[in-house]
Amino acid sequence: MPGFDYSTYLSPFTWRYGSEDLRHIWSETNKRKIWRQIWVALARAQSKEELVSKEELDDLIAHQNDIDIDASHKIEAEIHHDLMAEIKVFASQAKIGGGKIHLGATAMDIEDNADAIRIKESLQIIEKKLKKLILIFAKKINDHKDTVCMAYTHLQPAEPTTLGYRFAFYAQDLLLDKKLLEFAKTELKGKGLKGAVGTSASYSSLLHSTGVQKMENEVMKQLGIDAVEIASQTAPRKLEFFVASALSSIAQSLYKFAFDVRLMQSPGIGEWQEPFGTKQVGSSAMPFKKNPIKSEQICSLSRLVFHLADISRDNASHMLLERTLDDSANRRIYIPEMFLAVDSILESATKIIDGLVINDKRIEKNLETYGPFAATEAIMMESVKKGANRQDMHEVIRELSMKAWKEIQENDTNPLTQFIIRDKRIMNFLSTDTVKKLLDVKTHIGLASQSCAKIIKELKNHE
Repeated sequence: MPGFDYSTYLSPFTWRYGSEDLRHIWSETNKRKIWRQIWVALARAQSKEELVSKEELDDLIAHQNDIDIDASHKIEAEIHHDLMAEIKVFASQAKIGGGKIHLGATAMDIEDNADAIRIKESLQIIEKKLKKLILIFAKKINDHKDTVCMAYTHLQPAEPTTLGYRFAFYAQDLLLDKKLLEFAKTELKGKGLKGAVGTSASYSSLLHSTGVQKMENEVMKQLGIDAVEIASQTAPRKLEFFVASALSSIAQSLYKFAFDVRLMQSPGIGEWQEPFGTKQVGSSAMPFKKNPIKSEQICSLSRLVFHLADISRDNASHMLLERTLDDSANRRIYIPEMFLAVDSILESATKIIDGLVINDKRIEKNLETYGPFAATEAIMMESVKKGANRQDMHEVIRELSMKAWKEIQENDTNPLTQFIIRDKRIMNFLSTDTVKKLLDVKTHIGLASQSCAKIIKELKNHE
């Protein structure tokens, strides 16, 4: 691919997982452009206080986008400080205004605000894709709110549900994720301009206290983010914990969905299948295979996200006193990788649910095979209402059910209805028509359809 070669290590997120939009946000070039944007915003605010002349400010603005990463890396190799190296390159380009770059600031005044900007932009992309996925689920719920299918507990056939109701479970989780994401977005703030330990002492030596606050407010307005009221040398790492928790929650929801797709695609159930291209290869050794690779990919990336999210908790917990640097290296990795992984997960999940292949014949077959068991409690209750002994009926139905299970294992058909109709111990209390009506599994879905209608309305209210 253009822009890099394959002769050295590349992260799979460089090209395989995630979108170009997110890769741009977390690129080295974009980071340095934002750093320079903050320096220019600071200089612009300081020029109003006559700390920076118009000529100096104009010079900084003129060279704001002259990023030269190679030059910066050469300096960094000597001084071992990437932000200071960028200052030196910027200053060498802006020969008039370069002497005023970073006036009063500490590195985290620049880096933390830049990261807050990138996190904000990334959250907007994730939120947009999450909303799209929720609306696709809403459509699927509506299309299948009355499609009766077998429900499974402990991976064993249980009672009937509807396909729409099952989809509603996933959508409800995603709606909670969206609310958590909105909370993280609302709470997200930058450090502001508060200097080495957060007290704004360096800025106070340049300006009076009201001037410092005015300067910070103006800079943050230019950057489009708010500042926390209290900071140490860094912004509170708890804010990144909120973001990571929201991303991890999305991954958790879609892990369950993808795992369920894998189960439903297995031949034993066979009711769903993720989209499979006409030229897609399922196995290098077995040409017949149609593996659920996208669902497996979601589960794989989700596991990564779960563990990356733990880093945000550790960073917030281990930020001793006013600052330690043991979060610096991991933040360069885990924050962009979480966003890129969740971005990829959302894209894959959208393709799966939008193009999900539903095998109606297999749904009907599974209902015919396992559904009658779900109606046996109704048979028992109705017979007791007609005068039967509840304990006796329980044993009779249990006996017939075990016999029917054996037939299913041998012949793949369920003769329970016939067993019940032929059994005088039950038929002394019930008519044949009553038994057949009670054994109609499609009448045993409770409030599934009504619940689907309610959740669809709620999902659409969150567009």
